[in-house]
Amino acid sequence: MTFLIPATESTLKPEAKALRDARADAQGGSITGLQAALLANPTSFRVSLGWQALWDEIAPWIGERALTLFAYAIADEDGSLPTALSFRRTLLEAGDDPDNPQVTEAEQLLIDWGRLIVRSPHDIPDEFYSRLQSAFGPERRLTLLAFAGQTVALDLLATVGRIPLDPDLEPYRQA
Repeated sequence: MTFLIPATESTLKPEAKALRDARADAQGGSITGLQAALLANPTSFRVSLGWQALWDEIAPWIGERALTLFAYAIADEDGSLPTALSFRRTLLEAGDDPDNPQVTEAEQLLIDWGRLIVRSPHDIPDEFYSRLQSAFGPERRLTLLAFAGQTVALDLLATVGRIPLDPDLEPYRQA
């Protein structure tokens, strides 16, 4: 049973319609089920766009693939099917194997960090923090962690809100 009901054309406020149209244009014509649910409150929707702003800032310096692997690790570890499958689709469509990716040392560090953030945020070893400090300067660490926090927040909204899986993600479920 869906808990957060996606807004419909008849229930959308004019501000929400403008936000929806702008986001759909930016995404190639459609929005996700989670985005449709968040449109019921334009402020909530705008806050969720902070995730995209961080993505746009980070991708140029670590690359789309590394950022997708980081986000996938977070969502997969968090058990958020809608967000995990979205990143899984991106990886598969790029020719990657999300279950056994061939990664660089930096990408593996991001994957491991993403999983640790979800699995045991209170128990990340000092040695791991040292590796992160060696790989990323203070501002980049902050930006990556803010992105991770936004990803976890979206996972929480999708999971607790019982957002139905977008039909176009169904083929990307693991066997």
